[in-house]
Amino acid sequence: MQARAEISMMASRAFCRPRRSLPIGLMAGGLLLAAAGSATAAETPKRVVSMNVCTDQMAMLLARDGQLHSVSYLASDPATSALAEEARHFAVNHGQAEEVFLMQPDLVLAGNYTTRATVGLLRQLGIRVEEFQPETSFDDVRAGLRRMGDILDRQNRAEALVAELDRKLAQARAKPHRNITIATYFANSYTSGAGTLVDAVVAASGLTNLATKLGLSGTQQLPLELLVMAKPDMLVDSEARYATPALAQQTFVHPAYRMLATETGRVSVPARYTICGAPFTATAVEMLTEAAANRSGGGQP
Repeated sequence: MQARAEISMMASRAFCRPRRSLPIGLMAGGLLLAAAGSATAAETPKRVVSMNVCTDQMAMLLARDGQLHSVSYLASDPATSALAEEARHFAVNHGQAEEVFLMQPDLVLAGNYTTRATVGLLRQLGIRVEEFQPETSFDDVRAGLRRMGDILDRQNRAEALVAELDRKLAQARAKPHRNITIATYFANSYTSGAGTLVDAVVAASGLTNLATKLGLSGTQQLPLELLVMAKPDMLVDSEARYATPALAQQTFVHPAYRMLATETGRVSVPARYTICGAPFTATAVEMLTEAAANRSGGGQP
């Protein structure tokens, strides 16, 4: 409680400090301190805390031993993280400013959608925070890995991961199959259209995304009636099923959906391979190309 009170007091002072003119000497001193702070920020971080499942996984792949201290609680969830087992070797955080502050990091990694109040407060407390945008293409994935490599001073490791990603993508593309249209379909009848990492995975597989073909972008709902009328060649879901009945998954038990799945075939690609971008994202491409090759008889029309 005392630590929380101290943080609250520091934050209050940071946000509420009155503005007033400073003597020229003090202003010059402030500039020197700012320059020194910039130099410190550029130093190789030694105690890193990540608050986002995507930065968690990039940091786990890139950080040297002992450099990464904590990852978010989502990193150990196999439904959302491809590195769930590896995540168990790190301290867990829930993205709260108090717990992160007490870990005394010299760098915090966050996503652009990470709790804004937490990110803002940590910065006000003088902690370096680096934010990452969600990936929507494999170019984004490459850029994110390289940027993380620069931040952690692990450039060679980052280049090795980019090379691994490109090698896996090339191998997947080499599998012969005819171009078929697939429909991605998830809970609450959502699909992934243009401008999503899922769409990039479909494109890298040499397949056509029904959602993009229909002019949909981002994550949108695709009514079951439209899905059935479009007659895709294959259905793709995320494999996730709730332990108890839920309205969010009522489409999957609808007779029309079941019939379509029987006629077209269905492949499940776990969400952990498409939520974040990394070399493991190529696994989703491999799964789709394998399913497409099997459906088209090894490339025969």
